[in-house]
Amino acid sequence: MAGKKIKEIDIGLSATERADIVKGLSGLLADSYTLYLMTHNFHWNVKGPQFNSLHQMFMLQYTEQWNALDMIAERIRALGHPAPGTYKEFVKLASIKEVEGVPKADDMVRHLVAAQEATARTARKLFPVVSAADDQPTADLLTQRLEVHEKTAWMLRSLLEE
Repeated sequence: MAGKKIKEIDIGLSATERADIVKGLSGLLADSYTLYLMTHNFHWNVKGPQFNSLHQMFMLQYTEQWNALDMIAERIRALGHPAPGTYKEFVKLASIKEVEGVPKADDMVRHLVAAQEATARTARKLFPVVSAADDQPTADLLTQRLEVHEKTAWMLRSLLEE
């Protein structure tokens, strides 16, 4: 087999369609990683009367987020492109900005609501591209991610209501 060229990817999506989808998925991966890191940071640093419940909630959220990173990166690879994987790339691609310092518990929740919603918007923005290409596996992945981000944003937002 040495020396034989590997056949081009032929999965029913053109090279241009795959590149356009990967561009959107790379942004989703960057937002997802930034959200993961923010949630894990808050898990480590939360304090106050809500410590135990937020510490546990944040752990569940960052664990779910960590597992999602692989699904998104592996979809990018299945489409024939390298997945971004450095802080430098993530900062450039992400719509979420890092939080400086250690916010108070309620502000942590506010930051996470905003980050969950931003990640949902990033996923939703990719649907027209995926639909036009008739890419059902990516559409399924986006649907799963949207469900998680929208539900998590709602649950976090509920903590801030009277």
